[in-house]
Amino acid sequence: MPIKQSNFLSTTYTGPQGPQGPQGLSSMSDGTAEAPGFPFTANTATGFYRPAANTLGFVTASVERMRIDSSGRLGIGVASPTSNLHVIGANVENIILTSATITAPTLTLATWTTATRPASPTNYQVGFNTSLNIKEIWDGTYWRLDPTGPGQNNTQRAIFGYGENGPRVSMTNLVSAAGVVAADTTGVGTVRNALAAAGYGTDKAIFGHGEIPSFTSMTNLVTNQGVVGSDVTGVGTARAYLAATGYGTDKAIFGYGYTPSYVSMTNLVTNQGVVGSDVTGVGTARAFLAAAGYGTDKAIFGYGYTGSYVSLTNLVSNTGVVATDTTGVGTARYQLAAAGYGTDKAIFGYGITSSRVSMTNLVTNQGVVGSDVTGVGTARSNLAAAGYGTDKAIFGYGNSGSFVSMTNLVTNQGVVGSDVTGVGTARQQLAAAGFSLTV
Repeated sequence: MPIKQSNFLSTTYTGPQGPQGPQGLSSMSDGTAEAPGFPFTANTATGFYRPAANTLGFVTASVERMRIDSSGRLGIGVASPTSNLHVIGANVENIILTSATITAPTLTLATWTTATRPASPTNYQVGFNTSLNIKEIWDGTYWRLDPTGPGQNNTQRAIFGYGENGPRVSMTNLVSAAGVVAADTTGVGTVRNALAAAGYGTDKAIFGHGEIPSFTSMTNLVTNQGVVGSDVTGVGTARAYLAATGYGTDKAIFGYGYTPSYVSMTNLVTNQGVVGSDVTGVGTARAFLAAAGYGTDKAIFGYGYTGSYVSLTNLVSNTGVVATDTTGVGTARYQLAAAGYGTDKAIFGYGITSSRVSMTNLVTNQGVVGSDVTGVGTARSNLAAAGYGTDKAIFGYGNSGSFVSMTNLVTNQGVVGSDVTGVGTARQQLAAAGFSLTV
């Protein structure tokens, strides 16, 4: 006879009475999330239902919270789980596991080229730009490159500044992410020449020291939009004909120069653009040298003049420590320029031996300087160079017997292009640096 067991969800059992009670439970309806097929007597909006074959849904407040599918996958906030545990939710902030071994998931970014970026990106949308070989994020106004990689030479734009073309000038020229040099911007800080420049803070730059005509310890910070700030005086020993570069991914270093004697001296620059006190005795004293970042977070000073021109380099660690001299690295010369390229390598170019040369030396991501490559653009000296476009470089201006307004672009493979003339006012003894993570 029928038996009704009220403490078992009021489900009716049928069949003959056995020694231990009813012999079987009849099947129940599939139910829905709003009306679970297996509810609780005191709370019928909570229970279980069957949303699909071999699938169990868990319901509270008439809303499905999680389910186990036919493959045993558990989904929370997702109707079709694709892994053993699949969680989706707007407020998923913390998952606490005790005594568990966790295998990190694989994150797959959307990919695009510079030409095929999303036309209407959402704020903080992230993707991998295959044209630039780097992650980028939309900040609401610009696409910003990932400042953590692949290296410190990943700025998009560059700036040439100051110099002399008879008189000294306070003039800059911005360089686009495509390597196009803009018209002159004048009146940016005190006129001077024989200075140095470097990137700092991942997306800004600093010009420092120089001759006005006396030697000066003066810097000008450059914003990530290429705006040059007012003079900051009294930062380290006044000197000229020095070099500067970034190191440690977000800091900079000024090194060597002439005071009026050759010095082996450096000044570290914090990622806020604050110049530190003098550190002396770092390698052979010299001037008219060049410097660049390499290996994502290190730097190299190279070549120069000690009374005669030299082929020597000094590597800089990612903490700003300058190493002893390495000699015999390419043809001895001075009044050259250097820049990072390819995200983790560097290039020294041009200068004077017994005459002006069109010569480069590539530097590996281990700081090893390669042999001379000759015949790359017009021979000249007293020029400047910087990285641009994430992984490329540009040499600009200088003196070929007369002042020139000329640039040579460098590919991300270190190949120097032919001369591009007529880019801003011709001048020499200027400086350059990369800046900005935006296009």
